[in-house]
Amino acid sequence: MKIFAYGIRDDEKPSLKDWEAANPEIEVDYTQELLTPETAKLAAGADSAVVYQQLDYTRETLEALAAVGVTNLSLRNVGTDNIDFDAARELKFNISNVPVYSPNAIAEHSMIQLSRLLRRTKPMDEKVVRHDLRWAPTIGREMRMQTVGIIGTGHIGRVAINILKGFGAKVIAYDKYPNAELQAEGLYVDSLDELFAQADAISLYVPGVPENQHLINADSIAKMKDGVVLVNVARGNLMDLDAVIDGLNSGKIADFAMDVYENEVGLFNKDWEGKEFPDPKIADLIARDNVLVTPHIAFYTTKAVQEMVHQSFDAAVAFAKGETPAIAVKY
Repeated sequence: MKIFAYGIRDDEKPSLKDWEAANPEIEVDYTQELLTPETAKLAAGADSAVVYQQLDYTRETLEALAAVGVTNLSLRNVGTDNIDFDAARELKFNISNVPVYSPNAIAEHSMIQLSRLLRRTKPMDEKVVRHDLRWAPTIGREMRMQTVGIIGTGHIGRVAINILKGFGAKVIAYDKYPNAELQAEGLYVDSLDELFAQADAISLYVPGVPENQHLINADSIAKMKDGVVLVNVARGNLMDLDAVIDGLNSGKIADFAMDVYENEVGLFNKDWEGKEFPDPKIADLIARDNVLVTPHIAFYTTKAVQEMVHQSFDAAVAFAKGETPAIAVKY
């Protein structure tokens, strides 16, 4: 059996070597290049392909992969919104993703960023670098004094709630599909409008499906408390960033942390030092002392990377054996 992997990063190689050592009977080959119609030929002779990329899995790409005999596709990430599922059905692709690799990684990052905003660590760090060691006016707020609204209570949202409980914050939550345990605790509000009206801070943990497009927009921001804090480590398309910027400019939004961006492909995970930065909107946000921008790194921990590699390769083997792995995508 042979598995071919695309887009293997240097930080993934230790986990891949561990997996290979545990599966010596499987031949593994890989490239750092992404899967495209042009690179699909590299998988010729393989039983399954393992991928991770933000590029779309277009009809052309899937047809090129199928043309070399590969219709088993295992994603090392959770998102599947960039797959042409109509083409995948026609070509009879088996597809898997890694829906749960480390909820803690993403939840921790979101709550660390919220804590940093409340304690104003960005402007304080900048002062210390300048050797300005005065306290005022950089005064912080305590997490336990906040009402934090959690939108989405899946695996990640529930970890975030547990972290907030440790801080002593008041938690309110909204989800179209409530969790029974959280419901028994009385954490849910009946509507997003109710959450917007009550929350001092709001953090999102919902998928970027079409119905959630620009969930945070001018209308929803207007319903929020003055001085609200927003955190988005989920999907870039959940927020109308222009509306968020307007809210920051007016003071309606006091602080904002973003780890995802609707137009992040080609911008994030690249070194722009000494070069002209191509996105003035993000440059403006980076420069603000009440905004924290990270380049889609919430997932990026050693544990998460290991799980993404191991689970995706395990699924690729299962597909090659004619089996259906637990993480197969039903479409």
